[in-house]
Amino acid sequence: MSRLSSRRQLGALVGAVVLVGAGGWIAGTQVRSPADAAAAHTAPKAGPVTVAVQRQSLTATVVASGSVEFASPRPLALAGAVGTGAAASAGGEGAEQRITKAPVAGTKVKEGDVLMTVNGRPVFALSGSVPMYRALGPGASGDDVKQLQRALRRLGFDPGSISGNYRQGTAAAVTSWYTSKGYEAQKPSADDEQQLGQLQQAVSAAQQTLLTTNSASGGSGGTETGTGTETGANASTGSPNPQSSTDAQIHQLQLESARKSLNMANAALSTFQASYGTKVPAGEVVFFPKLPVRLNKVTVKTGDTASGPIGTVTSSDLEVQAVVPGADAELLRKGMAVELTTTDGKKAAGTVSALGADAASSTTTATGSGEEGEGSAGTTSGDTGDEAAGTSASGSSAPVQLRISVPDSGELADEAEAAVKVTIKIGASDGKVLVVPLAAIRTSSDGKVRVQVERGGRLSDVHVTVGLSAAGLVEVKATSGTLEQGDKVVVGE
Repeated sequence: MSRLSSRRQLGALVGAVVLVGAGGWIAGTQVRSPADAAAAHTAPKAGPVTVAVQRQSLTATVVASGSVEFASPRPLALAGAVGTGAAASAGGEGAEQRITKAPVAGTKVKEGDVLMTVNGRPVFALSGSVPMYRALGPGASGDDVKQLQRALRRLGFDPGSISGNYRQGTAAAVTSWYTSKGYEAQKPSADDEQQLGQLQQAVSAAQQTLLTTNSASGGSGGTETGTGTETGANASTGSPNPQSSTDAQIHQLQLESARKSLNMANAALSTFQASYGTKVPAGEVVFFPKLPVRLNKVTVKTGDTASGPIGTVTSSDLEVQAVVPGADAELLRKGMAVELTTTDGKKAAGTVSALGADAASSTTTATGSGEEGEGSAGTTSGDTGDEAAGTSASGSSAPVQLRISVPDSGELADEAEAAVKVTIKIGASDGKVLVVPLAAIRTSSDGKVRVQVERGGRLSDVHVTVGLSAAGLVEVKATSGTLEQGDKVVVGE
């Protein structure tokens, strides 16, 4: 065998040995004992979860969803019946009240305008705080009469003195006012005229009875004999005449009764005449605390009866109604500024005007009017000012209603009933401050507040005071030790 062939065989043998050895080494590294395998699958020892301290400006807000509405909604109803002219029943008011011209939703109503007509009669809008609750006419007096007189004067119809007493000057002003609107003021009805005639006849009859009785007694309290020569006594004997004495007493009683009947008839006539004349029926005026108003909704149509609700009126101003959790409401105060944003990005400024019960009680019945009317949240610590309106002392989380006034509707002018985002700023930091997540704050049993800081693999406590918080972050300031931007604070294990 040649030397070259031997070398080749030796090389092949060495290579085979090397391959076998390498394969055994590889196999050995892949084979593990059960203990090694279990150790490989054991989770590493848990360590603290940390977050870096940041320096930034902080703004706390309450955010909610609201809806744009017209302000001061009031149900509208008539306080009584309208008149029906000469065919009216007693008191100048008709029995059946049927709408002959219905109000129109969206109409802006000013003082003196006709809201609607019933039985062909007008229903006027006037400004005043006292509800219309009765017919106003001659003989009536009170605050409702006074506000009618003031309204007449504002409309250019002078009632004379603003005395609160309905006299001929007021009646004349009412007549002129109705005429200017194309209507006839409510004059005495046929029943009124009939009653007046009956009372006048009663006075005449009482006068006639008194005259007849007086004539029968000879115009004196005594009696006369048939011859006219003896009065009250027997002329021949000088003794009293029993029959003449009895007659005198009867005539005296008849005379007193006739006088009493006449007095009563005159009193009844005077009382009736005091209220006889031009009236304003209870259903023909609706007083509103503030005008103009807007007919927001109408629930009747022409031909319906006028009893019950007629619709809803509002002011022309816009407001936003929203609901916030009770915990958020505790952070809010009347007068806080509000940013309103529509779904398409339009913005407007508002002001918190009412919370809780105050915000929920804005609806009153307008029957001549009611009373005078001239989210996610951040939290904050420390004193926040006056007591929050509309929240309970227990800090209930029950939803609280919120009303926001919009002094200048601006881009919200055409957004009635639209949804808006309500953002109320409740606080802001003084420039950039150190902030940590709320989860980093710990409170000891002694009430001290601290954070744990990790430095070089070791934990140390740093006592802090907390300030404004928002969006899960809270302002902190070290009171012992040091705390700087970039430090790692523990938020979990």
